[in-house]
Amino acid sequence: MPPASKESAAKPRTANLDGYITSSRPPQEPLATSQEIHDRGSNFIGNLYPATSVSEARVRINHLRDVVHHNKPASHEIAAWRCMVLKHGRTGLGGLDDFELIVGSQDDGEKWAGERVLKVMQTHAVIDAVVIVSRWYGGTMLGPARFSHIETCATDVCLSFKRTDELRECLSTLTTLDAVLAGLRAEYSGTSSSQPTIPGASSAPKDYAGLGLDKGKRLIKARENAIQSVKLLLSKRRKGAEGKSDFRSGD
Repeated sequence: MPPASKESAAKPRTANLDGYITSSRPPQEPLATSQEIHDRGSNFIGNLYPATSVSEARVRINHLRDVVHHNKPASHEIAAWRCMVLKHGRTGLGGLDDFELIVGSQDDGEKWAGERVLKVMQTHAVIDAVVIVSRWYGGTMLGPARFSHIETCATDVCLSFKRTDELRECLSTLTTLDAVLAGLRAEYSGTSSSQPTIPGASSAPKDYAGLGLDKGKRLIKARENAIQSVKLLLSKRRKGAEGKSDFRSGD
């Protein structure tokens, strides 16, 4: 672990046009924001923004520093990014070999801090994002504790981002399974005159608003079981129809 460096107070900020330009496009909101940490006058907070390139990561950092924090500049805007980008001359049609992971960080005067944020991102496999931990120096040296606070803020937003990302994938999977199940139900209804109870037979549209990740995972398992059950019913129906056809052929 690198030795702790001497803490530095707030640095003067130079004027930036970003602070004065009004755009018709709404600014990008962070995908995750950490709880604030207060310690002996210093305040820490983390934000995670989407970033698919280093230039986009820089835009997010500059916007947070020069626009969001314009009226109350942070002493340090510590940041790290991990972006999966297309290799030069590649089209993306060659699969993963056409891409490379670009990583980087900035200390913004808080030596060693950017690498610590980057390590947190690596630990949680966060990609196509930039994590920015803002610190407002309160006048009292915190020593190694400041790195703990920076890492805590970074971990907070990374975990929140991963949960949100996992929930998004969960909802996408559920929607796909619902469509598959609806198709199988329709197929069974068209081949059966007397229908037993079909698992998951409700045709009402599904509303997943407010669905939690744990419940979403349980629903995925239930949909998969229902799909297998309907497939089994269809298989039995087909075999029964084939048996009747063979019996008539033998007459």
